[in-house]
Amino acid sequence: MRYRPLRHNSEFGRVYARGKAYVDHALVLYVLKTRAKQTRVGLTATKKVGCAVRRNRARRVMKAAIDEHLDYNIGGYNLIFVARAATPGLKSWQVSRAMARLFRQAGLPDKALDPGAPPPASRPPRRSEEARPAPPEGQAGAP
Repeated sequence: MRYRPLRHNSEFGRVYARGKAYVDHALVLYVLKTRAKQTRVGLTATKKVGCAVRRNRARRVMKAAIDEHLDYNIGGYNLIFVARAATPGLKSWQVSRAMARLFRQAGLPDKALDPGAPPPASRPPRRSEEARPAPPEGQAGAP
């Protein structure tokens, strides 16, 4: 299920003016509690982030992290996620971790922490021997 978007400049301005900001090295989260029953989300990547390709990548990885962490039944909130200059250069699992930290700071429920939830789609790669593929038969170590 997709989140409901914030669309108008006045809605963004209201959240910036009245909401509370939570800052991480990769993202900034603005949260405003509303009387509505639905949570709405806005994504922003300014020109400080880089060219259009980098801004689009930043929005793409933020959307993936939102799908992973945001539960749609948390009540009436307006959330704005602002990409920072480091966001496009990060892996998706790093942005996901940053979003989990922001949710914890803001006191919002995190869907990824629910015991019945499926594991996150993006995890850091393993760095162990069992993660490496075995060499084919007959080519094991002899030069």
